[in-house]
Amino acid sequence: MTEFVRLEVEESIATIRLDRPKMNALNGQMLEGIRVAAEEASRRADVAAVVVYGGEKVFAAGADIKEMQQMTYAEALVHAGRLQHAFDQVAAIPKPTVAAVTGYALGGGCELALACDFRVAAEDVQLGMPEVLLGLVPGAGGTQRLPRLIGPSRAKDLIFTGRFVDAAEALALGLVDEVVPAGQVYQAARSRMSKYVGAAGLALRAAKEAVDRGLETDLATGQKIEQALFAGLFATEDRTLGITSFLENGPGKAEFEGR
Repeated sequence: MTEFVRLEVEESIATIRLDRPKMNALNGQMLEGIRVAAEEASRRADVAAVVVYGGEKVFAAGADIKEMQQMTYAEALVHAGRLQHAFDQVAAIPKPTVAAVTGYALGGGCELALACDFRVAAEDVQLGMPEVLLGLVPGAGGTQRLPRLIGPSRAKDLIFTGRFVDAAEALALGLVDEVVPAGQVYQAARSRMSKYVGAAGLALRAAKEAVDRGLETDLATGQKIEQALFAGLFATEDRTLGITSFLENGPGKAEFEGR
């Protein structure tokens, strides 16, 4: 990937590992690494699910403020585009994804976590969108993904104030899906993803696409998207294997081939 981002694959679960001491500040090099890692995880047939992880101490404390300090308007437009493109690639991974959140997930770090399907957080985590405290607004999808996840009024509270939320409040808001002791975050995230290893990958891909694309449109159009994806799966070998196994052996016993 790059100096600060690598892709590690073990037992069909890929980890996009952020590693830029001390706080995983998201500079241009990290964004490029995240983009490349997400694209590779999307392509690889041996990857069933993906964990995004910043290490035991911190997920990502936000953008590299020093890099942004002297940016012009034109440069900021380009930078925001790079941010959004990198995180859009994570959101577009056609497999289940989870952010394993430790320490801080602030600004761009929180936005990266929002690009995943699920979020597992440490008990001592702090999350937030503090851009307004710098005279800015979130620029990597935060104003769009956060209200879709937790509702507009709750999202506005976090974005307007820039305040941090702890693990308990994040869980209550629906900002994270699970809270575990700090030392167990990565393993809990892998455990959450392990259920998808050996699952019907094409069906999971279709389900993710149906939900994500449906959220961007009206109900009738969303149902058309669902209809097309549902019918398309009847052209797969996995559908034949799944239905045959169900009729002969009951649910949950099929061995899928991803075809």
